[in-house]
Amino acid sequence: MESSAGSWRRLEDSERLETNSEPHAPPVDGQRAQWKNAVGFWILGLCNNFSYVVMLSAAHDILKQEQASGNQSHVEPGPTPLPHNSSSRFDCNSISTAAVLLADILPTLIIKLLAPLGLHLLPYSPRVLVSGVCSAGSFILVAFSHSVGLSLCGVVLASISSGLGEVTFLSLTAFYPSAVISWWSSGTGGAGLLGSLSYLGLTQAGLSPQHTLLSMLGIPILLLASYFLLLTSPEAQDPGGEDEAETAARQPLIGTETPESNPGSSWDLSFQERWTVFKGLLRYITPLVLVYFAEYFINQGLFELLYFRNTSLSHAEQYRWYQMLYQAGVFVSRSSLNCCRIRFTWVLALLQCLNLVFLLADVCLSFLPSIYLIFVIILYEGFLGGAAYVNTFHNIALETSDKHREFAMEAACISDTLGISMSGVLALPLHDFLCHLP
Repeated sequence: MESSAGSWRRLEDSERLETNSEPHAPPVDGQRAQWKNAVGFWILGLCNNFSYVVMLSAAHDILKQEQASGNQSHVEPGPTPLPHNSSSRFDCNSISTAAVLLADILPTLIIKLLAPLGLHLLPYSPRVLVSGVCSAGSFILVAFSHSVGLSLCGVVLASISSGLGEVTFLSLTAFYPSAVISWWSSGTGGAGLLGSLSYLGLTQAGLSPQHTLLSMLGIPILLLASYFLLLTSPEAQDPGGEDEAETAARQPLIGTETPESNPGSSWDLSFQERWTVFKGLLRYITPLVLVYFAEYFINQGLFELLYFRNTSLSHAEQYRWYQMLYQAGVFVSRSSLNCCRIRFTWVLALLQCLNLVFLLADVCLSFLPSIYLIFVIILYEGFLGGAAYVNTFHNIALETSDKHREFAMEAACISDTLGISMSGVLALPLHDFLCHLP
């Protein structure tokens, strides 16, 4: 980190010779900058995951059943619903919501697999711009779609936005105090809660899914404003001078030179070094993969099958409530780092897998009498998932050196996405099998 900052300082020195007649802005007060960065990373976490969460909350509506009549003369904008299997006790759509999950996660998986190989060649600012544009495009495309296929293309845009943003902002935390990881994690949890709650609340209030999605176009604008206008310099890693600290801080945000071009930067690592770091991360990556596999198998494989007929809530409303309660649990636990820290995250993986087995048994045997018991279990499921995420990245930040931290944070991003992708692939055949049961 210090050698990387040193090269940025040399760049500043050369620029200073050319622009020494220009007055320098006074340094930002340390305490004020600390809070601006904390709030900035919270908003970035919120906005980055918002479209991803909304698409999962809207999954049942995107695939909603409707008999397509040949003489239909007018089709309302928005996703064209699909017929379903009304003979099944599960009231299934013909396509599982896991299909939306795969569209919402596979592009992210590809981005995260490729990121450690070459994403660092692209400066941070263009990455953020692409993320914001894709987020806005996803809302527009799904809102005005007339077919499920086109709606899934919109979901893919949301996935590109979320995946590129997560890799970018998590690697950016390497240039800031480790406390911003907690704020980022809390923001991503807030995205889950506010995204699912806003979609649930607006549709419950009578707003159509199309207008609900269009009302969320301010989120990508807020993401761009937070990155370009709110983030300031991190706390100086080297007390060598306020101007030098400011230069080292702003370079990863607005500079055109990439970290790759700076000798001694986090990306100036040999393949052997990267492999060694990655092997050291496996004790954190593996439990997080298992946690996310179990919880998203539940969320997108079992939620639509946990259908209660003895309640006033429709099937679509039950699904939205499940998503909202899960995200509420995630938000609380991702915001709890200052209160509770967990080093052995494999315990969380074990508990989440037990959750999966229990709920799968209920889907098959229907032994839980009330939907409110499911509500409690789903809230608990969210607690486990959020705690695993924030503690994993906190542990990695503490236990990696400055030189390796940026690469480690970016490489570890693959954990949740890999687990979610595996769950989506396995949830599809389970859906087809159970929905053909009488």
